[in-house]
Amino acid sequence: MFKCAGGNIQPCFRRLYHQSRSVPRPRRNVAAVAALASGITVGSYLWYTSSPRIYNDTEATARIPLATPYAPQSKSPSPEAKIWQDQSSLHSLIWGSNRNETLQSHQALHPTTSRAVSGSEEKEKVIRSPTIAAWLDNVALRDMQLHRRHSACVDARGDVYQWGDGFLGSAALQGAAKPIPTLTGKNIVKLQLTDYKVYALSASGKVYVLAADALNQEIPSGSSGAKGSWSSWLLGKSKNIQYQELTPQQELGWGERFTCITAGENHLLALTSKGRTFAHPVNKEANRYGQLGFRSFEILDPAAAVLKTKPKSLKVELTPKSLQDASGDTVRITPTSDVAIDLSNIDGSTIHWCTHLYEIPALRGIEVNQIAAGGRSSFARTHGRVLGWGANEYGQIGLGANVTLDTITVPTEVILWRMIPKNTRSRCLDVTARGDLTAFAVERSSAGNSTTMDLLMCGNGQNGGLGNSTYTNSQGTPARVKNVSGLQQYSDRTKQLEPIRPAEVVISPTGHVLVALDSSAESEGVGGQDLVVWGKNYDYELGNGRKSSSAMPVTLDAPDGERLMLMKKKAKEVLDLGGKVWKRNVAVEQRAVAGYGNTAVYWKIIE
Repeated sequence: MFKCAGGNIQPCFRRLYHQSRSVPRPRRNVAAVAALASGITVGSYLWYTSSPRIYNDTEATARIPLATPYAPQSKSPSPEAKIWQDQSSLHSLIWGSNRNETLQSHQALHPTTSRAVSGSEEKEKVIRSPTIAAWLDNVALRDMQLHRRHSACVDARGDVYQWGDGFLGSAALQGAAKPIPTLTGKNIVKLQLTDYKVYALSASGKVYVLAADALNQEIPSGSSGAKGSWSSWLLGKSKNIQYQELTPQQELGWGERFTCITAGENHLLALTSKGRTFAHPVNKEANRYGQLGFRSFEILDPAAAVLKTKPKSLKVELTPKSLQDASGDTVRITPTSDVAIDLSNIDGSTIHWCTHLYEIPALRGIEVNQIAAGGRSSFARTHGRVLGWGANEYGQIGLGANVTLDTITVPTEVILWRMIPKNTRSRCLDVTARGDLTAFAVERSSAGNSTTMDLLMCGNGQNGGLGNSTYTNSQGTPARVKNVSGLQQYSDRTKQLEPIRPAEVVISPTGHVLVALDSSAESEGVGGQDLVVWGKNYDYELGNGRKSSSAMPVTLDAPDGERLMLMKKKAKEVLDLGGKVWKRNVAVEQRAVAGYGNTAVYWKIIE
């Protein structure tokens, strides 16, 4: 009888009727028996539909096969899974949006999913889950950065390569699918990208800027540096491009050099080996929210190149919008003689717009250990404390719920020990900012208790970027990230509990977050760092195959279905992006990088 439950129930009742006819029973109490049978039938049917199938009318000689529909089916690993499991080679991963070819997915082993759209919309390309990028096989990089329409990286030799629709420009040049070398021979170690410019830091501490668009990198014909046409450069016959070295306006000390650069949407911060903090205006919007830390700087008059006269210095004053006068002017440009200059003649998107780095006046004499730049905000970390300034309309500086100003023009300390017992000592070990989100890694310690580690976040969490199970679009008080903060592990070396620290925090400008948890710090190199992700997921940038955002940190699967962990190892050999062997037995580690709706995990050379 139960075998038919869930399908057509009429045969069940028909069989029940025939069984009742074949069994002799008294003529009286027929109604009671029928009611009882009906109750048993309905009750049995309801019980069966919510319970595992049990066949009570099976023939005695029948045997249940060993392979049932519920037994796990063995699946052979996919070709990509086998490649990922090959530990003898280096493989990098990419996933998320690839609408502007910023991931170079046309050379990935797993094809992208495409959808043709009508009208003026562009062809949509996305990679739903972590996929091996074939063009990075056995390649280790010094740095990689992803932007909205263009991307760039530094290979093992210190040469800069660029790609993406924003770099190649017109459709006529898009036949060059692979990354193209641009700034070579400068021994670059770090990159930062903006809409129209690429900033590069060399190992010797020099800062260079070049155009993000390949056509704007061409050396003008007739100039002393021109050695070939654009077509010959594209074909690799000449690698001479326009670039500009940024020099510090204030003199550096003996042996002092720049060691770090970080860029927001319109401004750049730079840190020296002696802890001095400099800033650079990327364009005329560089100080709209006071993120530069100063207002006045100088540029060279671009009209001098046209008139072939000696360039004269122009004084530029960028006034934050909160301090603008009644006329509404936020940008004033005057020469040294204080004669007004038409602002429309000044193009802030060129690499020659401003050629200097300026020390931030409020931070002179303060030794800074780390700098970070959000989309329109700036941060400087000293010995355990953090100063922030710039845009604050979403609370991204972290000054608390009582500070409602949308612009902070003076570096202000961020209090990271609110709602903490007085006997607990708090120390900030890392600050990361991008877009309208900011993260602080804070160590907590007190007498008699083991040390813990909290990851605090503030800013615009409308897509779950705060990681605290909420979708708050304004968070001024740094809040603890769940599933990541307060984690501990037992150390055999110290015979006590120690905190699991976030080895790296990566925030995308569009609102998704990646954190590498260093749970293998005490394992003597065995294992790796767990990669957890959360936040915006409109373009599958979380790599979980779904398109819904997550307000809680979740783990990620590798192409072989196992948990994705960032590893360290010795590479047998490392190739440059030209395909030549650079070195053998090189120490490398996996790093994550987040772009505009996409993510990549690449192998980085350990210095």
